[in-house]
Amino acid sequence: MEKKEIAVVTGGTGFVGSHLVDLLLSKNYEVWCIIRKSSNTKWLKGKDVKLIDCGLNNKADLKNVIREVDYIYHVAGVVKSKSKEGYFTGNVETTKNLLDTVVENNVKLKRFVVVGSLTATGPSLNGVAVDEKTICNPITTYGKSKLEEEKLALSYKDKIPITICRAPAVYGERDTEIFIYFNTFSKGLTTLIGFDEKKLSLIHVLDLVNGIYQASISDKAVGEIYFLSSEEYYTWDQINKITASILNKKPIVIRIPHSIVYLIAAIAQFLSYFSSKAATLNIEKAKDLTQKYWICNTQKAKDHFNYKQYISIEEGIRRTINWYKEQGWI
Repeated sequence: MEKKEIAVVTGGTGFVGSHLVDLLLSKNYEVWCIIRKSSNTKWLKGKDVKLIDCGLNNKADLKNVIREVDYIYHVAGVVKSKSKEGYFTGNVETTKNLLDTVVENNVKLKRFVVVGSLTATGPSLNGVAVDEKTICNPITTYGKSKLEEEKLALSYKDKIPITICRAPAVYGERDTEIFIYFNTFSKGLTTLIGFDEKKLSLIHVLDLVNGIYQASISDKAVGEIYFLSSEEYYTWDQINKITASILNKKPIVIRIPHSIVYLIAAIAQFLSYFSSKAATLNIEKAKDLTQKYWICNTQKAKDHFNYKQYISIEEGIRRTINWYKEQGWI
């Protein structure tokens, strides 16, 4: 019996990571997930996955894991933090630990994939979609930490076959962030930020993990960066109309001026200092929300490994809402 190739997924208990685990299992990989004691493993229960409780900071334990694997998909990262150090520790230092461990213990690794973010490039300032040649200008600490992670990973490309896949906003089954939008909408209310029309790239999680997998097995993708995204750019009016049709709701639409978004964000950030958790909405998130264009071009991924968006916005929103209903979330 032929030995299965081993794929390690960091962040495998999360939204994107757990869908990537499902895809790798369907491709007949042996899948290992590096987790922490505090990880919630509900999306991995009952699946043929090896859970390794060592986290990403323990090099001694990591080397025993890394030594045998064929692929590493580094999905884990910090998206919310009260401090700059939190972002850079969670997104750069942990990546360095992994890279150093590979260099020291596994010269046969076939691919190290870093799941990056459109925020590393920053928004489009002129309405033209950013691409891999766009000069990076991240506007938040999170975006800066993701850019630093990319630079770090690429500095190892002479020693390790590195591929970076940047994602825009991601939605789909198991998501808890964009879920807030659908949940509020189902109660008959939705908000629009500012009074200008905003456009965004938005990808269903299954298209994203399929693109990540395609990149990981493409010889052309070694040492390269790609945007994996929708091929169309969407307005919130368009998304609202589709959501209204699927939920059969005509919500009250409230437009919130940018100044009010910043005010709410400042209050939430201040209150978070008295909590153990970082605020979901803070001043940096307000910067993201008030940008006119968060759009990216996927042509390079199409050219290099035939990347394609399979799930339309209508189908994706329908699937997502139906899943939320099945779970009793809405």
